[in-house]
Amino acid sequence: MLRKFYTLMSLLLIASFALAACGSPATEAPVETEASVATEAPAAATEAPSVEPVTVTWWHISTAEEHKAVWQKLADEYMATHPNVTIEITVLENEAFKTKLTTVMQSGEPPDIFQSWGGGVMNEYAEAGLLKDISADLDADGGAWRDTFATGALGVYSYKDKNYGVPWDMGMIGFWYNKDLFAQAGIEAPPTTWTELLEDVKALKAAGITPIALGEGDKWPGMHMWAYLVTRLGGKANFEGALLRTGSFTDEPFVKAGEMLQELVALEPFQDGYLGATYGDEATAMGNGKAAMELMGQWAPAVQRDNSEDKQGLGDKLGWFPFPMVEGGAGDPGDAVGGGNGFAIGKNASPEAIDFVKYLTTKEAQQALVKINVAIPVVKGGEVGMTDPLMITLQQSLANATYFQLYYDQALPPAMGSVINDSVQGIFAGTLTPEQAAQAIEDSAAQELK
Repeated sequence: MLRKFYTLMSLLLIASFALAACGSPATEAPVETEASVATEAPAAATEAPSVEPVTVTWWHISTAEEHKAVWQKLADEYMATHPNVTIEITVLENEAFKTKLTTVMQSGEPPDIFQSWGGGVMNEYAEAGLLKDISADLDADGGAWRDTFATGALGVYSYKDKNYGVPWDMGMIGFWYNKDLFAQAGIEAPPTTWTELLEDVKALKAAGITPIALGEGDKWPGMHMWAYLVTRLGGKANFEGALLRTGSFTDEPFVKAGEMLQELVALEPFQDGYLGATYGDEATAMGNGKAAMELMGQWAPAVQRDNSEDKQGLGDKLGWFPFPMVEGGAGDPGDAVGGGNGFAIGKNASPEAIDFVKYLTTKEAQQALVKINVAIPVVKGGEVGMTDPLMITLQQSLANATYFQLYYDQALPPAMGSVINDSVQGIFAGTLTPEQAAQAIEDSAAQELK
């Protein structure tokens, strides 16, 4: 059953990015009302079906100040036109969110609206009866709400033909780099191959520059590097073979990716203390110009700005390039690893909560996110106004990808995601060999992918 779902999800994602023009962790804190952000007010959502007082609980992880302010402004606008609705917002850093959500899910009382990446975690919550099926809401009025989304992006929030959430962003992982530091090291252009990347790391080291910022204490940042190497080495057929159990997570690309990661680690390219550093530390190093590169998603510039000393980040010094090709690899050099952000709907969510999510996913709300460069739109018309050249380049690279690999720790069941993150961290730390890491992942797959 899981096999059929994951295969369908993969196909939907590929279809989405073929036609689409189409998170930001930092610190945990309760949200406060921010100064008004210049956004175009979205058109009014469908009127809430009740005038009785209703409280809607919403948890999100958009801690970058500009992004947090946009969400707050949209909530304020909705409450102004729906005076019976009170929206209680809780803002949590990524890891704190996951921990707290696990606790409330165990109690059976999920928030009405909360951050979701779709995939395996969401599916388990749906199986446990903790989410609300909103398919009928998407299909109301001839599917008016459903038709606003890119099909593949919406498909990530579907399980067994039922929708339990909606996306607001979909993008890809790539390298963000400091142009000035590259120039100081004599690097004239970003690397296009893995060999060139290693040579650039050596050049940066020789110039006294930290080549790559990494928050491996959080585990998932380093996992993306391993997953990209697997994708470049093995391509779609390799991952789907392991997933559908016609292959194994001990097949050569998975082991070889670990060996290549070891080769990079041996060059000591990361900042001091990276094994205990958080993603926030990684973003701080980049935003303050203390490292030349980081491998991260489309939200990275906003988090870099928010974690920089002057709250400005790198500005025009920031560049972006896709993960380099791996010579001799079976994967297409244009294949993308990524995912997106969305809203899952808790089982007790009121009609007002769902109506508010409709408001948050209007094209005008998407355009407000585009203006602050934190999202690749998934709603038709949301891409209007994209002006940031880096985001446009990223979006075009994503649109041209022939295969889209959803983050491993989201595409696979949660237990497998944890094992992958732990195992890859073991390679970075030198406590696991590539073979041992691959075997640990395969052992988990044998239990979880039945």
